[in-house]
Amino acid sequence: MLTKAEIIAVYRKRARRYDISANLYYLIGFREMAYRSQAVQALRLRPGDTVVEVGCGTGLNLALLCRSVGTTGRVIGIDLTDQMLEQARHRIERNGWSNVELVHTDAASYEFPSGTAGIISTFALTLVPEYEHVIKRGTRALRPAGRFVVLDLKQPERAPDWLVRLGVFLIKPFAVSIDLGERHPWEAMERHLTKTSVKQLYLRCAYLAVGETPERHGTD
Repeated sequence: MLTKAEIIAVYRKRARRYDISANLYYLIGFREMAYRSQAVQALRLRPGDTVVEVGCGTGLNLALLCRSVGTTGRVIGIDLTDQMLEQARHRIERNGWSNVELVHTDAASYEFPSGTAGIISTFALTLVPEYEHVIKRGTRALRPAGRFVVLDLKQPERAPDWLVRLGVFLIKPFAVSIDLGERHPWEAMERHLTKTSVKQLYLRCAYLAVGETPERHGTD
């Protein structure tokens, strides 16, 4: 399992070619952008909302998020790797988005804005050792009926060892190791959120987990 410093080194090296290399997984039927679209839809954002993306990388989700919150909304992307954020900045400039903020930080120490409508992480949260801490802190910042959505890879249940190792080999360029199979963010979501659900994707090698904060009844 890589350290944070090693993960930063990996993504610094891959930043400029990240989008191209990620799209190569379409060759084996992994519909990444379709899954990302499902994840953003699961947030149920409305115009004017604030949404935080944990591990925004090069900004592949930004167009979907900006479309969901509109020009009056706010999109905040946080990431551990400076070069990945640099690619995201280029994307923001090309599209002229004025309501997107990028934050160079470790997700484990980030202070989520109070009243946030949604928090999303796609193919990133499992790389964070303190993923449950991130989920717990994020949940506390969500507004009533706010949503936390995680799209990520997982080890398929009862899969033969050779198949698991082959899968890890294919995604090793993205700092994935077999040890990460022991991390189950969806279980942490079940502990800290309500109305949780987990949808299996791509032969049970990926999942889409959704949870909500309780709605308040009456007036404060």
